[in-house]
Amino acid sequence: MSPGLSHRINARFGTTRGLVRLILSYGETTLGLASVEEPDAEAVRRLVFVCHGNICRSAFADVAAAEAGLATASFGLSASHGAPAHPPVVAIAGEMGIDLSRHRATEREAYQPQPGDLLLAMEARQLRRIAADERLAHLPRTLLGLYTRPVMPHLHDPYRLNDPYTRACLQRIAGAIPELSSRFPKAAR
Repeated sequence: MSPGLSHRINARFGTTRGLVRLILSYGETTLGLASVEEPDAEAVRRLVFVCHGNICRSAFADVAAAEAGLATASFGLSASHGAPAHPPVVAIAGEMGIDLSRHRATEREAYQPQPGDLLLAMEARQLRRIAADERLAHLPRTLLGLYTRPVMPHLHDPYRLNDPYTRACLQRIAGAIPELSSRFPKAAR
């Protein structure tokens, strides 16, 4: 692969693996293999963002959506409870006007489901883990990337990746917030 192509892939998709996972996720969502459980929009009262460690993607989505007036929560499927947001994400979020300095990671076991919760994961494999968890399997769940424009059902983890990709990832997440607000008006605080 040429260095120019590799640089463009890394800036837009994080890594070549991120691009491959994105391509595969289009197929998974189209074929119904992503463990999506569509919500009843009228029943959604809180948006719960889910990723791996709750220090990058779901942390940013939680704070950005809360600042937009939505009822939110977040957790990580493999989080270190109480960990701060990843410093490069904090810095780039700050440039975007989102303050992550007070965010602390919530582990899956500490998340307390509430009636009206909608789980919004970053990756199809995260939805499958949620579906296999008897405490969470009954909750409606979908992919946050289905609300981005263009639709990107896989939002690759920016942890320890380059700043251009981290910025692109956070911008995609931020771009989904108005769509979520429009789709789930009863999640407004």
